[in-house]
Amino acid sequence: MDNLTKQIEEIEALSAIYDKDWQTEDEESREFSIKIKDNENYVNLYFKLPNDYPSSSPPSYEISAPHLNNSQKLNLKNLLDETYLSNIGQSIIFQWIEVVREEIQLNNSNNDEKIEMSLDNENPNIENIIENQEKSKINSTDNECQPITHGEVIFDRKSSFQGHVATVITINQVHQVLDKLKENRKIANATHNIYAYRICQENTFIQDCEDDGEAQAGGRLLHLLQILDVKNVIVVVSRWYGGVHLGPDRFRHINNAARQVLEVASFIPDNKLHKK
Repeated sequence: MDNLTKQIEEIEALSAIYDKDWQTEDEESREFSIKIKDNENYVNLYFKLPNDYPSSSPPSYEISAPHLNNSQKLNLKNLLDETYLSNIGQSIIFQWIEVVREEIQLNNSNNDEKIEMSLDNENPNIENIIENQEKSKINSTDNECQPITHGEVIFDRKSSFQGHVATVITINQVHQVLDKLKENRKIANATHNIYAYRICQENTFIQDCEDDGEAQAGGRLLHLLQILDVKNVIVVVSRWYGGVHLGPDRFRHINNAARQVLEVASFIPDNKLHKK
């Protein structure tokens, strides 16, 4: 596969995943941008793809991040460069986006820790009460499989996609939801049951994903949950393959099936609801 074909497939997949956060700045010059957000902070990454990307050269890029100081921006650029050097010859933009997102979350986490330390010194007893209440809530519901919402089926060239979503606050509940879904013979016999989950416990996210044979699809689902700031949820997308290859369109359908069922089940925060 030549460089241009690889670039086209990569851009189509990224556009399907990130919707309006992904922008084409100049199609002829192959210039693109993405806004990577976490809470109120964000980083804008601007890319230009050279003719010999990805086989020989990396994309050129610029970073716009008003909340980062010069030292943090330099550290971020070093991380991007190191990521490319570890993956020369491969499509790299998806990994770059992941690196940036992790750094934003790390910076936010460090800021939150400073705030928490200040609160601990002021009201340690209140913090202990809240922590104990949360633990009690988790223990009391750990053995309960929460109701599952099923989305509409999306059809394309004999393949079909359907999203399923449920509340989860423990890893045990993740397994319960997956087991419950597979009690349905049609879902159990799907070509792929791709899933991702995000659980918030004590200001820390427990998250993971599964491709189930559809390479990189689980990671894309997890990024969708992060982009939409969805918490304490598992989303599963079942795909039944119809014999016709869909190319990058399959990622768009997986993304849309997940987003549709998350919206139906009212998991998407109001400030994210109309950003498509």
